[in-house]
Amino acid sequence: MDEYDLVITNGVCVTAADVAPLDIAIRDEKIVLLAPSGLLSKARTKRLIDAEGGYITPGGVDCHVHLQEPSMFGKGTSADNYETGTRSAIAGGTTTIIAFAPQQKNLDSVLTALENTHTLARGNSYCDYGFHVLVANPCEKALFEFKKLASVEGVTSLKIYMMYEALQLRDNEILSVLLAARSNHILTMIHAENGDVLAWLTEKLEAAKLFAPKYHGHSHAPILESEATNRAIALSSLVADTPILLVHVSEPAAALRIRAAQTAGRPIFAETCPQYLFLTRDDLDRPGFEGAKCVCAPPPRDADDQNAIWLGLQNGTFAVLSSDHCPFRFDDAVTGKKTCISDEFPVGKFRHIPNGLPGIETRLPLVFSARKLELAKFVEVTSTNAAKLYGLYPRKGGILPGVSDADLVVWYPEGRLGEFPLTNDLLHHDVDYTPYEGRVLRNWPRYTILRGNVIWDRDGGGIVSEKTYGQFLKRQESSLNGIWRTVEEDGPFDLEKL
Repeated sequence: MDEYDLVITNGVCVTAADVAPLDIAIRDEKIVLLAPSGLLSKARTKRLIDAEGGYITPGGVDCHVHLQEPSMFGKGTSADNYETGTRSAIAGGTTTIIAFAPQQKNLDSVLTALENTHTLARGNSYCDYGFHVLVANPCEKALFEFKKLASVEGVTSLKIYMMYEALQLRDNEILSVLLAARSNHILTMIHAENGDVLAWLTEKLEAAKLFAPKYHGHSHAPILESEATNRAIALSSLVADTPILLVHVSEPAAALRIRAAQTAGRPIFAETCPQYLFLTRDDLDRPGFEGAKCVCAPPPRDADDQNAIWLGLQNGTFAVLSSDHCPFRFDDAVTGKKTCISDEFPVGKFRHIPNGLPGIETRLPLVFSARKLELAKFVEVTSTNAAKLYGLYPRKGGILPGVSDADLVVWYPEGRLGEFPLTNDLLHHDVDYTPYEGRVLRNWPRYTILRGNVIWDRDGGGIVSEKTYGQFLKRQESSLNGIWRTVEEDGPFDLEKL
C-alpha cells in the first residue's frame, strides 16, 4: 500500500521565511512531511516528482482578479470567464484567486451580487477561489448584510471606488462602509483616485481635441492617486483607524504617504501590480491604437516611478503583489478595446477605452524572472501575505505539514530554459494579446499542484485536470499583523473621542 499520494524530491523549498533543500510528502490533499533532500526518493508513493534541484514555492495567491463581470464602464466586457481565467492562473503557478462579486448601483443587496457570482464560478474553476464583494450602493440594507457576508458566507473583504461614475462613492458613503466593515471585521479595499478631478481633466483634454490612448495617462495624473490615497487614510483614521488596503498603487508619492501611515502604527496596507513594474507611460504612446493595450487605471508611470515601486516591494510598503487581471480583447470592436474607434475617431477616445489588462498567468513568471526580489520576499508578496491578509493562512500560502493544503509550484532548475521571449501564444487566457509581449523570461512553472493533484504539467500535456476541481473558499478574518486584535483593543468607534 502506498504511504503517500505524491512525493516531490530533490527540490529547494522556498517559503516567506526560509530557503532549504527539502523533500515534500503529500497525502489526502495536505502536506504531511518535510524531510532532508533525497530522503523520500524511495518512499512508497502513487507518484514521484524529481524537482532536479528546482525551486518549490507555495502556490500563488492572486487576490485581485476580475472575471466575467457585467459591463459597467461602457461597451467593454471581460474576455475571460471563470473557466478560461482560472485555466490561465493555474498555467502561471497561481492556485488560489480572489475575484470580485460586483454590486451595481441599482442593486440594494450585496448578498444577491454574491449569489450571482457564485452561479458563474460554480463548477467552472481549475483553481480554488474566493470572493470580495464590490460595493457600489452602500444603502442601509447592503450595510446590514455585512454581518452575514462575513459570518455565514465567508467573505471577509470588500472593495470600493473613489472614481468611475458607475461605482464612485462619496466620502460620507465611504465612512458608512468603513464603519460597517469595522464592526464585522471586514477588510476594505480602496481604489484611490480622485474621480472628480479625473472628470475635469478629461473634459479639458477632449476640449483640446486630445483623444489618443496616451492621453489616458494625462487624465489620470499622479496627483489624483496621491490625493485620494491621503484622503482614504484620513477617512480610515476618522473611523477609529479602520483597516484598509490601497489597491494597485502606482505612484511614489502615494507609496510614501502609505509608508508614513504604517510607520505611525496605523493599519494601512497596500498592493501593487506587475504593470507598474514592467510597463511605463511610453507604452501608452505606441503607434496608432496600440497604446490601448496598456490602458489601465491607474496608468503605468515613468521609469523612475517603476524603481520606487520595486523599492516598496522590497521594503515592505506593499504587502501583496496582485495581477489586477481585468482582460479585454484588443482586436474586438463589439466588446473589446476597439469599441471606442469610429470614423470620426480613428485612434479612439481614451475616455471610452475599456480599462484593464490581462496578467493572471504572467504575474509569477515575470517577477520570478526579473530577479529583483529575494526568493523569500517573492513568496511573501505573491502568496503568503495574501493568504494572511485575506483569511486563508495557513491553509494557503505556506508549506506547513498537517495544516497547509498541498498547493505548490515546482519551477525548472535554474538555467534549464535559458532566456526566452514571452509571447501571447504561450498563454492560456481568452485574450488576443499580452501587454508584456517580447519580455525576456528565465523560468516558468514546470508543475502546478493544487491540493496534492498535478493540475499543470508543462512538459506532459499542459492543463491535465478538469475545470470542476477548484473549490470555493470560505475565509476567516485577516490575520496579517494582528490587525483585528488591535481594533478590538481600541474598542468601538466612539463619537465622544473625536
